[in-house]
Amino acid sequence: MRPEPLSILPATRDPAQQAAAVAHLRVADPVLARLIARIGPPTIRHEPDYFAALVGTIVGQQISVRAAASVRARLAACFQPAPLTPAGVLALGEPGLRACGLSQAKARYVLDLAARVHGGQLDLAALDALDDEAVIQRLTVVKGIGRWSAEMLLIFGLGRPDVLPVDDLGFRAAVRREYGLETLPRAAVLRALAEPWRPWRTFATWYLWRSAAQDPTIAVPPASDGTARIRDGAPRSS
Repeated sequence: MRPEPLSILPATRDPAQQAAAVAHLRVADPVLARLIARIGPPTIRHEPDYFAALVGTIVGQQISVRAAASVRARLAACFQPAPLTPAGVLALGEPGLRACGLSQAKARYVLDLAARVHGGQLDLAALDALDDEAVIQRLTVVKGIGRWSAEMLLIFGLGRPDVLPVDDLGFRAAVRREYGLETLPRAAVLRALAEPWRPWRTFATWYLWRSAAQDPTIAVPPASDGTARIRDGAPRSS
């Protein structure tokens, strides 16, 4: 795999910004300092194909990690050797998407996304020029994409360095464990805790995901985003 050109590295993959984030978090928070010492340098995944990343997020809702990986593989196989594209999805249609393992609802969500991108109503290439909240506003007009899904694209697609997914169950559970809290922290508690982490809250979130040896490339979505509360249990309908 070729390294990404330095000129287009997102913040989460830029060595200089990674070093700055680690240095800041070590000083800002002793819990994170301990996690950094244990886990090592950050290795946040980058998915530069925003359309594929969003489709993958929709596919993974309400099912286990294993089931989601299986459906993603089947969907990719429908397009190989060509990449997953909005036009290709529209040509496949709902019956084709259902044959790939998607539920009726998810097939319609993916088709809505594809139609908006293909028709120009949603310009994914323009997201890089927008701030984080503007990206979230653009994406959440798509059926099946809530705030959590948009935040996952900000982290793993656009590589934004200061995203705090306060609804993510894996993140909340990690904070509860590492900071010795009695219950899962709510959004207000997480925001207050994370103030010293600015402007590197994405990196802090990643270290907390990794603290439980979780795979942060498939984070745990909140129920309010129409998604599952389990990571690797019995498969549910996809």
